[in-house]
This record gives sequence, C-alpha cells and structure tokens, in this order.
Amino acid sequence: MVAQLSEQKHLSYLPPGYNPGEDGQFRVARTKVIKFKVAIEGFEWLNQQQLATIVGLTRHARDRFLIALLAGTGMRIGEGLGLRREDMHFLANSAGLGCQVSGPHVHVRRRRNSNGALAKARFPRWIPVTEELVTLYADYDFERGRVVEASNVDMVFVNLFKAPLGRAMTYHNAKDLFDRLARQAGFKVHPHMLRHTAATVWVRGRTPRDVVQNLLGHVSASSMEPYLHAAEEDKREAVERVAAIQKGQNRE
Repeated sequence: MVAQLSEQKHLSYLPPGYNPGEDGQFRVARTKVIKFKVAIEGFEWLNQQQLATIVGLTRHARDRFLIALLAGTGMRIGEGLGLRREDMHFLANSAGLGCQVSGPHVHVRRRRNSNGALAKARFPRWIPVTEELVTLYADYDFERGRVVEASNVDMVFVNLFKAPLGRAMTYHNAKDLFDRLARQAGFKVHPHMLRHTAATVWVRGRTPRDVVQNLLGHVSASSMEPYLHAAEEDKREAVERVAAIQKGQNRE
C-alpha cells in the first residue's frame, strides 16, 4: 500500500552540489504520487476604519465612487466595470426611464462589453444605493464632464487621466488602482474584498440571508458561506459571554 504512494522519477535538473553518481544512478528518486495542497485561505474583508482609509487615499472622484460602489452594493469588479450610464437610476422616481423600482438604485445586467468586463450572474438584478453614493456619482460625473473624449461614451467607468482618454476602464486599470492604494495604506486590498465587506456588513446588521443572497446575485444559498466572516470582537464577545454564564453557574 505504501509503495503505491510513491513512484520512481528521473531527475532531469539537479540542485547545485548534488552528486548524480558516476553512471547517473542517483538521478532516479522516489517521489510522492499524492500531493497535498495547503487549504485555501479565507476571503478577507475590510472593517469600516480600513475602508475609510482606502477612500481617503483616492485622488479622484471616479476612484472614490468605484470603491464606494463596490463596498456599498457588493458588486463584483466585472459587474462594476461593465455598468452603462443607462443602468444608473439615481432619481427618487425612475418611472420616466421605464423602471418601476422606487428610490435610487443601480441595475446589473450581463452583456458583452468593449473592455471585457462581464457580470458573472446570468440573471439581471437591481441594488438600492444610498444618498451618499448618489452624491459621489454626481462628483464623478462633474469630473468626467471635463474630459471631452468621455462625453459620448456610455460606459460608467472610463479613463480620464491616461491615454486613451474616454476608453472604458479595464481589469488591468482597476488592479493598478487597488495595488497603489494597498501600498499606500500598508495592508492588502483588492476589489473582491469590497464585495465581502458589503456582505459582512449586511449579515452583521441582521439582514435576512435570502435578501443578502439576492443583493449579491447568488442563485444558491450555499454560495453565501464564504461571505460569512466573524470579526475579532464577535469571537471575543462569544468567549466572554460563555465565561460569564459559567461563572454565574459556579456561584449557584
């Protein structure tokens, strides 16, 4: 049985100083057939202080809106970069746009985009947004209005500061932004962490799981599991609560 867990392998490349033997007899070694992978690290999220730090490090209204949008709606980066201006229903009443959803919201739709961005969820959904997010969008729209090349582009997120101006932002553009912010902040941050941040805030705020599932665009409830994060204060509170109960029982 043990022999079945290893096999002979010819060593084509030898480490420095290794003696293969006069006839190369030591070039054959037994190696493991089954290789174990390290467990996948848990997905991370940002607390409110970290999120405020990242937003504070942004230099442009566009970048502040992108971060706030991802953290406030739980969108995937592909969904965010694939947004069209027609998807932004930020009025109190969108009936004039042919939409019956009340209040400010954004529509997420799966479609082909020039920048390669793609909504993973196959079914369209809408996500409510806050007044603060609407204000950030207005700031970005003003910033964008000063770039002539972006005036007739329907994509929401476009290049405003580097050529080619007006072209839809790509995954590469977004990665460069988040990498720079991470270096400045001194901690890891990437777009998917903001999706986890949104989900964690909703769950910790006792939002029903089925509502969170709908907001995230998950078809299966099991897809929610990676988004359930316990904060340090939650774990400490749980331990201290049990200790207090046990202490009270011992006194009785």
